[in-house]
Amino acid sequence: MFEEALRRGIQVETHAIGDRANRMILDLYESVGVQRLYEVGRPAPRWRVEHAQIVDPADIPRFAKLGVIPSMQPSHAISDLFFAPSRLGMDRLAGAYAWQSFLKSGAIICGGSDAPVERGEPMIEFYAAISRKSVKGFSGEGWHREQAVSREDALKMFTLWPAYAAFEENDKGSIEVGKLADFTVLSQDIMKMSEPEILKTRCVITVIGGEIVFETQ
Repeated sequence: MFEEALRRGIQVETHAIGDRANRMILDLYESVGVQRLYEVGRPAPRWRVEHAQIVDPADIPRFAKLGVIPSMQPSHAISDLFFAPSRLGMDRLAGAYAWQSFLKSGAIICGGSDAPVERGEPMIEFYAAISRKSVKGFSGEGWHREQAVSREDALKMFTLWPAYAAFEENDKGSIEVGKLADFTVLSQDIMKMSEPEILKTRCVITVIGGEIVFETQ
């Protein structure tokens, strides 16, 4: 199936959560030569792994090497980690929700919400990515706070990088001349305010294609 998809130029996205599942998918992607396309100058197929939650640290660099995009949801790290240590063991948590390790290895992360499994609120996702704390400010053993990302990278996780992952970087992902005027106006500056205040931030205006489609009264 993967060979046929690669031949036809179909983008593949595979759901994988555990470390064995992620290794299996990377092995399969590699076996069909997904990385050879861009190595010879052809456009990368931008195949993806949905969630990539628990990854053996040895496999994390393989994502960038193969040109595979981890599609991840930061809120998983602040909800799952209440029970992940007991289910996975402390050792596996070194490669769990490892956003910073992915970025340092050269991968980009396509951020998402996983709604309706998670609440689907963008501010929770942004907050989780930069704080790696629960919405009540809790951070326990094994939460690996070093895997939190900068606000700039968190913003890219929900703008530029998803656009790239969807082959839409020329139309979306940033406010530039020539791109669609898709943007949101927030009630506060999430790039400067304290972490807890981010969760109180609300959408004031939503613009799609240059047209206001939502506005608070």
